[in-house]
Amino acid sequence: MSGKPVQPPARTAAAPSAIEPEALLVKTLHAIQSNQLDVALAEVEQVIQAYPNFRLAHLIKGDLLLARSQPLKTMGGATGVPLDRLADLREEARARLARQQHERPGDRVPRYLVQLQPDQKFAIVVDTSKSTLYVFENRNGSAHYLADYYISSGKSGVDKLREGDKKTPLGVYHVTSSMPKEKLADLYGVGAFPINYPNEWDRREGRSGSGIWLHGTPSDTFSRPPQASDGCVVLTNRDLEAIRQRMQIGLTPVIISSNVEWVQPQAVTGLRQELSAMVEQWRRDWEGLNTDKYLTHYSQSFNAGGQDYKAFAQQKKQVNGGKQWVKVKLEKVSMFLYPGKERLAVVTFDQDYTSSNLANKMRKRQYWIKEGSGWRIVHEGAA
Repeated sequence: MSGKPVQPPARTAAAPSAIEPEALLVKTLHAIQSNQLDVALAEVEQVIQAYPNFRLAHLIKGDLLLARSQPLKTMGGATGVPLDRLADLREEARARLARQQHERPGDRVPRYLVQLQPDQKFAIVVDTSKSTLYVFENRNGSAHYLADYYISSGKSGVDKLREGDKKTPLGVYHVTSSMPKEKLADLYGVGAFPINYPNEWDRREGRSGSGIWLHGTPSDTFSRPPQASDGCVVLTNRDLEAIRQRMQIGLTPVIISSNVEWVQPQAVTGLRQELSAMVEQWRRDWEGLNTDKYLTHYSQSFNAGGQDYKAFAQQKKQVNGGKQWVKVKLEKVSMFLYPGKERLAVVTFDQDYTSSNLANKMRKRQYWIKEGSGWRIVHEGAA
């Protein structure tokens, strides 16, 4: 469960997002490194023709033209580029080149994607340290890599704490709505997908803020430096359009990590079996009206809805004492590990509860924490 992050293995095929223009730009930079300046100029011209708002490509072209009269010592050698803008463009070049050099997932998966529920067709995983958003497809509950895209995140880094800190949150979130460009300022590009920050765990930890979205870029901008947003995850308009068809409102998970850990699928399968067994035993103990055993599934640090463990336990004993029988059915179960919290899992499901005097259906979310060798519920409530 713990240990140093494992990098994904060498890519087995070109990522769909690497076709244009990033691959061409990287070819340009490699040509410059090899002192093939005419080749580099031809490559960057292709990028500019296809994406005239790609400012980094224009900067590189200016350098290449300048190199005809003097040695090319650094990016941004041409005159007239503001220093702050130059630093941003250099950072973008570094991040884009690193993206092409770091390995794509082959037979490995992010450790967070333990189980997707049947109707979650896709999952999004963001690695802020690599300025990359990954898209995974659900195949019988398991995640399979589809594509990845360059992204920009918060100006002040990650691990959002409060409103206005210009940081991107880390955690397990879901897409809550879709906002078309017609209802947005040009800053957000062709659209936006808000996520549910702050989630239940954020609020438990006293985190505040709002308005964290996945969105596009202004119409006159192709992309931005790796750290340039007020906390949102920003893609080019082209890339946002590419993932739009894979966004399911209220369903698509968006997991944001500062450094994705990749593991073999067997590790995820083992954890899925372990968590599934714990959830099933919790369900059986509740259904069996064995309240003392049922309560052993809850952590002493449980807190939800204004109740601590003691108040929750007292209420459950009173409620179950008035039941003759209970039936609990769980469907559409998803399970995700929480980035940055190695021993915390988010489990969400449809709960169909019936008893001798009450019937109730709800979408429930639980946070399970590993205490010693077992998992216990530290928070639960309506999803």
